[in-house]
Amino acid sequence: MVTSRKDFITIQAFQFVDALLVLCAFWLASLLRGGILTIFGGGAAEDGSLSAMIWALYIAVPFTPLVLERFGFYDRMGSKAAGSSAWQLIQGIFIIGLFISLFALFAKADGARRLILGLGGVMMFVLLFIRERISHSYIASRRRRGIGGERVIIAGSDTEIDELLADLDADAVADWDIVERFDLSSRATEELFDILKRESVGRVIFATKDAPFEKVAEAVEVCELQGVEAWIAASFIRSQIARPVFDSVGSKPMLVLRSTPELSWGLMAKEVIDKVGSFLLIVGTLPLWIIAAVGIRFASPGAPVLFSQMRAGRYGKPFRMWKFRTMVHNAEELLDQIKQEHGNQMDGPVFKLDHDPRIFPFGSLLRKLSIDELPQLLNVLMGDMSLVGPRPLPLYEVEAFCEISHRRRLSVKPGITCEWQVGGRNKITSFEDWVEMDLRYIDNWSLWLDFQILLKTIPAVLFGKGAK
Repeated sequence: MVTSRKDFITIQAFQFVDALLVLCAFWLASLLRGGILTIFGGGAAEDGSLSAMIWALYIAVPFTPLVLERFGFYDRMGSKAAGSSAWQLIQGIFIIGLFISLFALFAKADGARRLILGLGGVMMFVLLFIRERISHSYIASRRRRGIGGERVIIAGSDTEIDELLADLDADAVADWDIVERFDLSSRATEELFDILKRESVGRVIFATKDAPFEKVAEAVEVCELQGVEAWIAASFIRSQIARPVFDSVGSKPMLVLRSTPELSWGLMAKEVIDKVGSFLLIVGTLPLWIIAAVGIRFASPGAPVLFSQMRAGRYGKPFRMWKFRTMVHNAEELLDQIKQEHGNQMDGPVFKLDHDPRIFPFGSLLRKLSIDELPQLLNVLMGDMSLVGPRPLPLYEVEAFCEISHRRRLSVKPGITCEWQVGGRNKITSFEDWVEMDLRYIDNWSLWLDFQILLKTIPAVLFGKGAK
């Protein structure tokens, strides 16, 4: 079975967990051996009985997951029957046990305690089967409830789409939420742009055999300018921004044009860092939350402590962003009046103004120290934002984008801090320059780049650089 890049990383994660479970199985077997020998009058087990069989662990721990993969243990994890999983486990453990036995025989390995090997095999089966069933139940439950389904559009004629779906393994597309079947031959690419903008789609899959090349190229351009992955069942296509790579859905080869960071262990580590980092920062800055809340209550009595606003998240999906309130309670109602009286220091669709009269004095202090941004750590913890990424913009500012290419900044999770935030926020008055910084971050993303931006954020916060 051909495995996609996403499935490959998932399988690697499960294999790592299973390797740890194999180690636990032999450790439990060594503990049980002592009790069994005592009960049946065989005497207590010698100290270090497991350490004397370390050679067996060198075989079982790394190779068991690999052997299980050959028997299909990691295929169809959300739909496989318990009996199939059990039989695959029995076959894999038998092969590993046979290999260990042959090694002990021909290498004349010392310390081959048969009871530990037998109990270890049983415990391996129990632990791995329990892990597999828990994973199966979790994946199946999420699919039934429609949680975590990837929103996709399939582009092509009805016949081509039906043929593609018929050729694909049902388990391979079980996590898809097909938003629309888009007929390229009869519909304008402008309609595709509107759908991507409206439905927060993460991927467009092209099943096109007869569609004109120019039509497909236009649709791909719409995808790449918005940072949406284009998966094409075609021989080749040229692109200016997106990086072409080959991937697969089930056994169907696909050419992927990706203009965003590729799914990798680095991106998974970024997710973990976001969750752990935001939690630790919330706990560590809790006194500042209390000070801010009390200060806002005194400075602006009767109004809420927190301010929330709908912002554009990844792929433009709306989410509610939280901040400590630093303006008068009717600040949004006064926005048009402020624009008329004071103008806008930024060109383009976004509004920025030094010394905004809607900000009350204590709110100005919170902004200068960036304390007003702390509630966004809750957005990071909930998964709507990242610690580092392009700043999230209000929905009405996103709707006012003049250039389609500006929407590509929506192709990654928005962040609390970014290059614009720490690298010249006070000096930049051009929205084009701002977007250019965001796109440069997206095109060159790495964990090291995130780390550098976080380090630059510390002095920017401490010394109030760039705060408005």
